[in-house]
Amino acid sequence: MANLVFFHAHPDDEAISTGGTMALASDDGHRVVLVVATRGEMGEPVDGVLDEGELLGDRRDAELRSSADILGVHHVQFLDYRDSGMIDEESNNDPTCFWQADLEDAAQRLAKILRDNEADILIGYDPHGIYGHPDHVKVHLVGARGAEIAQVDRVLWATANRTLIEMAAENGTFGEDELNEDDRVDRSKFGMPEHELTHAIDVSNALERKRASLMAHASQINDESFFLAMPDDLFALAFGTEWFVDAARYADSSNRVGDFVTSLLD
Repeated sequence: MANLVFFHAHPDDEAISTGGTMALASDDGHRVVLVVATRGEMGEPVDGVLDEGELLGDRRDAELRSSADILGVHHVQFLDYRDSGMIDEESNNDPTCFWQADLEDAAQRLAKILRDNEADILIGYDPHGIYGHPDHVKVHLVGARGAEIAQVDRVLWATANRTLIEMAAENGTFGEDELNEDDRVDRSKFGMPEHELTHAIDVSNALERKRASLMAHASQINDESFFLAMPDDLFALAFGTEWFVDAARYADSSNRVGDFVTSLLD
């Protein structure tokens, strides 16, 4: 059995990008560790969800642990940086935020966790951080360096299938296109094109738990959100496959394209 460390930027990222894969890996007897860089303090809470005086970071910490329980995660650990907020926001300049963290210091924190958990595989984000959020980009950078320090040979990037997203936007598969509404997100750079992807993990058997893990993040995701408002068939279409890139295969362009691998261990 393998030790898999999933490295994410904020609470709820684990559910959106890798929740199904984490659940299936745990089901198969692998040890699943979740490392999160920040507590998502700069998130936008659902109206009325926080108690009087309650800090958003505290609520999101608790929500993450509930999500982790649902997904069968064995251990949760934070790097203890502050959420940097979206690109070009003033919060990016906070000296305590993850974006401003010294790369080597952050990588050493991660490397210690990798060593302590005898990591066989590290799963982080693609070089663009899936959609360009500063903390996601920093996860990629810190993940690469941390794996190097800890001598973890297998590194995979969680990403999205840009080709399918663009096709869905063109044919209106999911109705109103939320990515187009947010001018902070450039859909043309969201995820990676299909020909660059190496792993397609069918998580249909874990979709109920994936949806439940999303619901655990009630401060950010309610019944009217894009993630939960869609009917079951569309949810399965949108989230029934999780996409990854093997960093080593990507670096070797001669071995980049081929049949999708259906297990992170292959």
